[in-house]
Amino acid sequence: MKRLILLRKRLLQDPWGRGFLRLLSWVYGAATAIRRLLYQWRILPTKRLPAKTVCIGNLTTGGTGKTSAVLLAAETLRKHQVSVAILSRGYRRPKPTTDVQVLAGGSESAWIQAGDEPWMMHQVLKDYDVPILVAPNRYKAGLEAVHNFKSRILLLDDGFQHLRLHRDLNIVLISALDPFGGDHLLPLGELREPLKPGLRRANLIIITHANKVSAERLEEIRQILHKLRPHAPILEAVHQPDFLLDVKHEKKLPLDHISNRAVASFCAIGSPETFEGDLRRLGAKLRQVWRYPDHHVYSMQEMRSIDRVRGNMPVVTTLKDVPRLPMGWQQAISGEVLALAIRLDFIRGREIWESTFLKLKEPRWTPPPLPR
Repeated sequence: MKRLILLRKRLLQDPWGRGFLRLLSWVYGAATAIRRLLYQWRILPTKRLPAKTVCIGNLTTGGTGKTSAVLLAAETLRKHQVSVAILSRGYRRPKPTTDVQVLAGGSESAWIQAGDEPWMMHQVLKDYDVPILVAPNRYKAGLEAVHNFKSRILLLDDGFQHLRLHRDLNIVLISALDPFGGDHLLPLGELREPLKPGLRRANLIIITHANKVSAERLEEIRQILHKLRPHAPILEAVHQPDFLLDVKHEKKLPLDHISNRAVASFCAIGSPETFEGDLRRLGAKLRQVWRYPDHHVYSMQEMRSIDRVRGNMPVVTTLKDVPRLPMGWQQAISGEVLALAIRLDFIRGREIWESTFLKLKEPRWTPPPLPR
């Protein structure tokens, strides 16, 4: 995967390379169009789970803050006493399996089976009693959630292109920083599917990182989205730092703990500049920065390298990065290791978000038998 990422970067810098990527984008676009039509014409079957299914996903390859939206959706439903579960495919799990991995209650399933994002969501939602089920077959995972946890609403994490499942509500996140994926499909751009047919499936659109662009640019994005999907409400949200976690002692710390302090940071996420910007806005003085590919699994050698050059500065990473630290990392890095937790806040449309989830009335259902 690292080699493919580096190869793509090199090709993007070369005119002939960009031409080759453009050709691949056309092929990819044709494949997605054929697949979409096969589902539209019901040649490929769509399965319906015996519970309301809500999809929260992207049209681009990341950086929208989808995980924070899934967490907020689960918290919103639990606050209204609705039983909810999260279905995830566990993207880039080091040890994938076809079995359904369940994170629930006090379970401490290894992240290498569940994936880093499900593991992180489980840590945040422990107090809300929200099971997280990870499997490539999300229909099977959904049935298990209904049978074993009596879940009435299922949150499909990053499943906007997962047309195999029927959805009662589609929520699409659009980053204000790169709303349209460079206007090209993969691998030339960042779009997972063409913009117009993708947005046609959206019932609710959230523009994230709305505070990172000018008011004029934000209005321009809103107008484009409104033309493409006239009847879908458009909400605006920001990602705000929530708290710092002292990872070694599992202790929450206030955000001003790093104010006016020199710190080192490292992360392996889709939008590292956003994380680093948050640290600067909290008053941290970034003296050293390490960036790794998204979902990177850290080695002890990397931890020791960071420790050798950081001096006495605290090391700050993201909550998503914590489960991918190597076993025994505590001995490799001395001093403070902090993780920044992020929450999603609405600056426009909060009441629409709340009312949308309240309208998802609990259906009457009889669970079908679990597949053998």
